[in-house]
Amino acid sequence: MEDVEIARKVKLKPIIEVAKEIDIEEEEINLYGKWKAKISLDVQNKLKEKKKGHVILVTAINPTPLREGKTTISIGLADGLRRIGKKSILALREPSLGPVFGVKGGATGGGYSQVAPMEDINLHFTGDIHAITSANNLLSAMIDNHIFQGNALNIKEVTWKRCMDLNDRQLRKVEVGLSGEKNMVPREDGFDITVASEIMAILCLATDREDLKRRLGNIIIGYNAEGNPITARDLKAEGAMAVLLKDAIEPNLVQTLEHTPAIIHGGPFANIAHGCNSIISTRLGMSLADFCVTEAGFGADLGAEKFLDIKCRNTGIKPDVVVIVATLKALKYHGGAEKEYIQEENREALTRGMKNLMKHIHNMRNVYHLPVVVAINRYSSDTEEEIQYLENMVEEQTEGSVEISLVESWEKGGEGAIDLARKVVEICKEEQLPLDFCYELKESIKEKIEKIATKIYGAEKVEFTQEAIAQIDKIKELGYGKLPVCVAKTQNSLSDDPKNITDKEPFTIHVKEVKLKAGAEFIVVITGKIMTMPGLPKHPTAENITLDEQDNIVGIF
Repeated sequence: MEDVEIARKVKLKPIIEVAKEIDIEEEEINLYGKWKAKISLDVQNKLKEKKKGHVILVTAINPTPLREGKTTISIGLADGLRRIGKKSILALREPSLGPVFGVKGGATGGGYSQVAPMEDINLHFTGDIHAITSANNLLSAMIDNHIFQGNALNIKEVTWKRCMDLNDRQLRKVEVGLSGEKNMVPREDGFDITVASEIMAILCLATDREDLKRRLGNIIIGYNAEGNPITARDLKAEGAMAVLLKDAIEPNLVQTLEHTPAIIHGGPFANIAHGCNSIISTRLGMSLADFCVTEAGFGADLGAEKFLDIKCRNTGIKPDVVVIVATLKALKYHGGAEKEYIQEENREALTRGMKNLMKHIHNMRNVYHLPVVVAINRYSSDTEEEIQYLENMVEEQTEGSVEISLVESWEKGGEGAIDLARKVVEICKEEQLPLDFCYELKESIKEKIEKIATKIYGAEKVEFTQEAIAQIDKIKELGYGKLPVCVAKTQNSLSDDPKNITDKEPFTIHVKEVKLKAGAEFIVVITGKIMTMPGLPKHPTAENITLDEQDNIVGIF
């Protein structure tokens, strides 16, 4: 049965009732139909003095085409916590249309661990990503209009790109201004996918509307003839952009199939952006429940690193537990097994694939000093013998210091995650070490990049292009050298080579380009062949998505 069919069989609660269960009154939400709502930012002020709940960060090994089910585990865990009598809430990212119509499909969980209404959430939802797209492209229009109208700011180089929320490789580099009109200045431009837009990052890192407007004004759109930065504030664009984002900054409230409240807000990818949902939604979740289950995109080398080194550093949030999701199939894939034989028993490949899992465990425990639970997302093809073999390997290689839990939330919902929920609760009772970071902000940009590459990825060294070195020097000269870094890297490998599935060593991280994001207040580091505008595969998911005879959406998974 398709996920969408399972979701349609469940009778959802009116979202007003879901809100009341977490002490949010009807006048504190804006309804988007019966099943979706925006939470007023005024709720933040009401909850300022309330004791904060535990944060559980769900991450994973490096992802594979087999889908590891990180969101399914997150949802199952939140439902499982409720089943053992704990007040829990989810804080997740919004899906992007790019992967929905591309290769990944939907991002609302699966089976009996889903957030709903899944079709709405996977498609236009409450319009947040469209609002970000509009704000981004309004700024682009104002830049080119300013140049057309005489260029009073003496803009010489434009670094700001347009964006759209679809995968379209043709738009990575384009020529604009080709109409031949008087005063029209042709120039090279390009598109990023909306989730890579700096405005997406700003929305997720802003603490309120005032902070949002401040950050929007700080966006550097390019440089003048003297090499000085020009900002959105110089163009008087931040006010209109903030207006377009007025509603988008409010978190979205929905529910799981078991009616656990879920706040879904913000959607940056972790391979090309910082990969975390909004600060506002995570803080709300911590204030509204005893356990807030959140996730960071892709593997722990990307999403979790950025959650910790950017988001936690910026907010003081600290996860009490890190759940690392893995599957037997994915571990065998990382061990070199061919995709078509992945369901067959293969202990050699499983043993080799453990290297990937152990690296992520090591990073969370020994770099950041956080307790870890390994969640094995069980598939029907998994044998008891291989599961036991994996459990024994984790036990042996961690000397019994890491819990492991077999999770069946896809098939059983919250019931299938009760063991994981209990283990998480027990760890939250233990005394916690202070959170350490991978690097210190006072270190140079190169040192920060090198520490992430060597400590988190396991690289032997980092190579910088001359262009990247010049960009680093420029960022330091402008006074932004103390910002955190956000590395854009393939999700498929710990290295920057997507084909290095087995993480063959030694490897080098290749830094091509370094971009200042003054509004988001971090520095983006482009490595390998990563693109900020993805392309579609040979047979995109869009080919299978349609309306049936009853006008139901089919093909989203």
